Amino acid sequence: MSSTADQTTWTEISDVDGLVALLGEPHPRARDKGRAALLDVDRLWLAASPFCVMATADADGRCDASPKGDPAGQLVHVLDDTTIALAERPGNKRADGYKNILANPHVGLHFLIPGRGDTLRVNGRARLVSDAPFFDEMVVKGHRPLLAVVVDVEEVFFHCAKAFMRSGLWQPETWDADGVVPRRAVIAHDVEASELSLAELDDYYRPENYGQGLYS
Repeated sequence: MSSTADQTTWTEISDVDGLVALLGEPHPRARDKGRAALLDVDRLWLAASPFCVMATADADGRCDASPKGDPAGQLVHVLDDTTIALAERPGNKRADGYKNILANPHVGLHFLIPGRGDTLRVNGRARLVSDAPFFDEMVVKGHRPLLAVVVDVEEVFFHCAKAFMRSGLWQPETWDADGVVPRRAVIAHDVEASELSLAELDDYYRPENYGQGLYS
């Protein structure tokens, strides 16, 4: 009986020619859609996006993908047509992506708008800035960021909606995972070796409590 763990039965793609032979060539419109600077429509998208994922890699290529979120209009500060900044907000202080940037400045950003299947992708080189005059324009709920990721844009383009259509991500009827995935407090208790009891964790993750530390 074969097993999915038996890698001798796999057919692996090991070079670009093999990949292209399998997938085919991209349409020129898809192949050539990358741009080196922001257009007005990109600025509109960034202003409407409350959420993005920032992908980084360390000097050895080990990767990280970190979510970033702020109210729409306050997630991204556009400095000019080739420079954007994202504020660091209070988190768990692991700073995995930031440590990667210090070793390897290349980043990929994927900006989402709730309900939209298309997305905006920005690739470039990042710097960590601990203070600058534009920080005054990144204040949210009275809190000025301690740090910003400044990205020099190298490539920007819109990504198609097929992944969101296949996943049904924005369809409310797909959101109910009760009984399938344990609630956050249970995961923290069973997987993360928390010193708190399950009841204490439930109280900690209650939205009205957990939300108090979003900006301070």
